[in-house]
Amino acid sequence: MDCLDKFRPLAVLFLFSGPFQTLRLLGTRELPQDRKSQIAFAVSLSKPHPILCPRASARRPSRSEYCPLRLSVAPRAVQRARVPASRETAAMAFRCQRDSYAREFTTTVVSCRPAELETEGSNGKKEVLSGFQVVLEDTLLFPEGGGQPDDHGTINGISVLRVTRRGAQADHFTQTPLAPGTEVQVRVDWERRFDHMQQHSGQHLITAVADHLFGLKTTSWELGRLRSVIELDSPSVTIEQVAAIEQSVNEKIRDRLPVNVRELSLDDPEVEQVRGRGLPDDHAGPIRVVTIENVDANMCCGTHVSNLSDLQVIKILGIEKGKKNKTNLAFLAGNRVLKWMERSHGTEKALTALLKCGVEDHVEAVKKLQNSTKLLQKNNLNLLRDLAVHVAHSLRNSPDWGGVVTLHRKEGDSEFMNIIANEIGSEETLLFLTVGDEKGAGLFLLAGPAEAVETLGPRVAEVLEGKGAGKKGRFQGKATKMSGRAEAQALLQDYISTQSAEE
Repeated sequence: MDCLDKFRPLAVLFLFSGPFQTLRLLGTRELPQDRKSQIAFAVSLSKPHPILCPRASARRPSRSEYCPLRLSVAPRAVQRARVPASRETAAMAFRCQRDSYAREFTTTVVSCRPAELETEGSNGKKEVLSGFQVVLEDTLLFPEGGGQPDDHGTINGISVLRVTRRGAQADHFTQTPLAPGTEVQVRVDWERRFDHMQQHSGQHLITAVADHLFGLKTTSWELGRLRSVIELDSPSVTIEQVAAIEQSVNEKIRDRLPVNVRELSLDDPEVEQVRGRGLPDDHAGPIRVVTIENVDANMCCGTHVSNLSDLQVIKILGIEKGKKNKTNLAFLAGNRVLKWMERSHGTEKALTALLKCGVEDHVEAVKKLQNSTKLLQKNNLNLLRDLAVHVAHSLRNSPDWGGVVTLHRKEGDSEFMNIIANEIGSEETLLFLTVGDEKGAGLFLLAGPAEAVETLGPRVAEVLEGKGAGKKGRFQGKATKMSGRAEAQALLQDYISTQSAEE
């Protein structure tokens, strides 16, 4: 009992309870000389607290070095003096992990410090927001981890923009400060939370079934905004295997199998039997084990359903080739399947109206349209080539031929301009061709004497606010400001005039 040396002057009341032999220190009271402070402690049979136990150190000790007791301080609501949040949460999971179905609860602000948050703005560019990192005694908002994004929610009506884990505590980023010691109401965005619970528990189920049926190991997974992806450690997965996995997981959902969450101490022998990919370096507190009855047991920090029936249904969307001989399996669970069906049904209705045929004929109708489009494109290309030859001859025979010759058409492409340049074949005249919107974006081509084109090409691109490249008397590229054609033409005329004067 060397860890309790500091508390021998105190009168102590203990209570043993729970299947894991939790030792609850109901209260302590100082001896009559000083009755100013009363503190409650939670004592569990696990790793030593690094401050209260002399045998603890900053490094992670070996199992043989573990002190029999770990103390962590958890102040009662009636107490005024508070201790650091890292001590309060070291021996427990967050409220969101203890009760994933809780939607709101009351807690107290421990600290609030200025901070910045890098986020993506509406225009896709990175933005830096100024705000505060708020630490609570406990939290209902899950901090991102284990492949699961963080929760959204509010603290006293103030939006929480990001929740991240830092050791044994959670940082809540807000743009409004909250005074330490303030009692606050925390509410979670339930639609987002329950969606994450369904996808995360669905991933556990698919991972376990894929391993059991075919030995397909999961190496990573991602809970995406629209769909989730499991990376399987196999270069290929057959359609038959996917169908068998989907059938099996949905059978287990219909069997309404319970999902239980337990907490094990780090030195519990059962930890070695639990599936997992290791613990983070800054892990603190007990190990959470999520168990699907008769199916799977896995170390996990995320929020989960309490019964597979809450998953409703799982739909595997398909498989894709992954990185380094891996296969990605995309899936939806629960409400996402319903939303996907709603979107698909809406698309079918729209296609039925556009194609003037039933759902079963959609594919054939689209194939016919594609073939017709290809034929029209081929005919159009042939006509465009004939037109380019005709335009080239017209320019060549024009009385204005010589110096700088320009042409702009709204319809056309790079091939159209190159056919004209090939037909003219002049190395003495500067040919400036453009196609596209007269005041918007388009394409340009400059052809003529190699030395002149090499000099003028980049300058023309700059005037048109575009980019290009060239060789052997041609420079072509894309332009974003076709309204600059007149300025580019003047630039070319000045060059020709200067060259003529020098001669």
